[in-house]
Amino acid sequence: MGLQPLEFSDCYLDSPWFRERIRAHEAELERTNKFIKELIKDGKNLIAATKSLSAAQRKFAHSLRDFKFEFIGDAETDDERCIDASLREFSNFLKNLEEQREIMALSVTETLIKPLEKFRKEQLGAVKEEKKKFDKETEKNYSLIDKHLNLSAKKKDSHLQEADIQVEQNRQHFYELSLEYVCKLQEIQERKKFEFVEPMLSFFQGMFTFYHQGHELAKDFNHYKMELQINIQNTRNRFEGTRSEVEELMNKIRQNPKDHKRASQFTAEGYLYVQEKRPAPFGSSWVKHYCMYRKAAKKFNIIPFEHRSGGKLGDGEVFYLKECTKRHTDSIDRRFCFDVEAADRPGVSLTMQAFSEEERKQWLEALGGKEALFHSFNRAIVPRPEGSAQLDKMGFTILRKCISAVETRGINDQGLYRVVGVSSKVQRLLSMLMDVKTCNEVDLENSIDWEVKTITSALKQYLRSLPEPLMTYELHGDFIVPAKSGSPESRVNAIHFLVHKLPEKNKEMLDILVKHLTNVSNHSKQNLMTVANLGVVFGPTLMRPQEETVAAIMDLKFQNIVVEILIENHEKIFRTLPDATFPEPVSLSPSPPNAPPRQSKRQGQRTKRPVAVYNLCLELEDGDSPNPPKEDTPPSSLDSLSSPSPTTATVPGPPGPDKNHLLADGGSFGDWTSTGANLQGTWLARRDSEWQEGPDSTELCQAAVAPGP
Repeated sequence: MGLQPLEFSDCYLDSPWFRERIRAHEAELERTNKFIKELIKDGKNLIAATKSLSAAQRKFAHSLRDFKFEFIGDAETDDERCIDASLREFSNFLKNLEEQREIMALSVTETLIKPLEKFRKEQLGAVKEEKKKFDKETEKNYSLIDKHLNLSAKKKDSHLQEADIQVEQNRQHFYELSLEYVCKLQEIQERKKFEFVEPMLSFFQGMFTFYHQGHELAKDFNHYKMELQINIQNTRNRFEGTRSEVEELMNKIRQNPKDHKRASQFTAEGYLYVQEKRPAPFGSSWVKHYCMYRKAAKKFNIIPFEHRSGGKLGDGEVFYLKECTKRHTDSIDRRFCFDVEAADRPGVSLTMQAFSEEERKQWLEALGGKEALFHSFNRAIVPRPEGSAQLDKMGFTILRKCISAVETRGINDQGLYRVVGVSSKVQRLLSMLMDVKTCNEVDLENSIDWEVKTITSALKQYLRSLPEPLMTYELHGDFIVPAKSGSPESRVNAIHFLVHKLPEKNKEMLDILVKHLTNVSNHSKQNLMTVANLGVVFGPTLMRPQEETVAAIMDLKFQNIVVEILIENHEKIFRTLPDATFPEPVSLSPSPPNAPPRQSKRQGQRTKRPVAVYNLCLELEDGDSPNPPKEDTPPSSLDSLSSPSPTTATVPGPPGPDKNHLLADGGSFGDWTSTGANLQGTWLARRDSEWQEGPDSTELCQAAVAPGP
């Protein structure tokens, strides 16, 4: 039951029950006062916490803005540039969000704290003052009555009448004050219902406004988020392919490191300990140097380097070699030593120590010393073993038969060219197709003996078995360059020009294949094989560098981009002639592509947003192989990002300098330069791990479409 009403007529009776009702009202107001006081304290703590959170968020945003990803190699893909820019975009998003939070914090002070403090001070404080007066008058009234009643009846009538008048006046004043106090008590009980709740409503309105603004920011951010998810998926796909190649190269080098030494401009290079003689009686010391020798110029560079001192590079020395002599252990108390004599210091020899006898023999051979063995520090370019596949009439027949069968039977099959066939079936089909006697007997379009995935795997295997990749070793580096830089138009023009530099048979077969891949991509809604997906599959198949290095593997993603450009621009590239001059690619601006514009929070209307559709994701499982095939990586997004976004800023200019050039030519160590971009070595054939031998029963391949967020 609630508080009992205070009747004005009870003020004149002032009964014990009336006083109980007054005390109940007073206790309720005191409880309200304490509650509001505690609420104000909590509100101020909330504001302080909000400001602390805002400061932490801003610091977090500042850290995001200042960080920048480094990349391996000499260029980034458009996807990687967008990922780099995403941190700054996240920072801006948090900054906008914190601006709204600051507005909310100010609104809490203005709409909640100050009105509550005013209500507590002006209304509840006024009641407290009225209570003090009421209590004081109560005490005065009843004290005066007690005193008046104790007057002797023997006093003069005039004195008694004067006392009666005084008591009556005091009682009337007490009744008036009691009436006002009762009125105030009941008024404040009713007033607090809106004076207290109205600020709370304003507080929640401010909070809802903040969350609504955050919701609006999130909606404006959604388009950028969708594009960034595509960039991330594309980058993840390329990473998976690159990782498998890197691991394979690492295992090859682990098994036989001598056969995988990088080609170098130096005849010999490596670490040697050099004897530094000191005046007697100090003897001599041996200091580790990195030594480089170029036989044609007889130029010898030595640089002191100590790993244990944190990799400190000392001042080096350059001299021209006159002769080299092997040192025997009877002349020096150290093994693996030899002397070199500089041309400008006749008679003064420099003693060096190799790490092993084998390395000493290799140095002696390179320096022209005695007992030289015919081993080279640099691995020779070993021709890739030729397979039986050739770029001849039979090869074109195989290509056309496979393409015709795929387009007739399986153009809408999910995961086309990603789903791998059983190894035994693939090898058997390819052998039959490459045999003149059985090729014409194979009916791929009507026979149910050959699954579509077996046909597509045989086609890819044929292309990999060619003695040279279809887009040739010679033009490999030229194709990669435009994929690393330039505007979309300059990339297409450069690749257009290079395609027409291919040998006629290569260009003809590439035309047939790319036309087919264009048709496959046109059915991507059914088969899920977008242009980007096909680039992942056919990039390593159509393009290969001659030397297998980590730097070359890092360019796999650019090979994919080249194939994407071929598919997207097939008609222009293969049906029209390029410009007579080679189109120089326009270097990209160092700044990443601009993020999609987002409407300001102050604008009332926003642009129409696209439907939230997340990128499709295809998951395939190879039942015949314990390890997933290299091409069986998650497919990329719905769109091919082989060309930059239309918002990408482009600034003409030369590519950036090679960071691996440690020493400038013309200085003391002018021969120390990076040669990774110009190396021509051996590209060993990739193990066809995807063709794992298994039972004839085909593996189950599933295509999963991830719903949008």
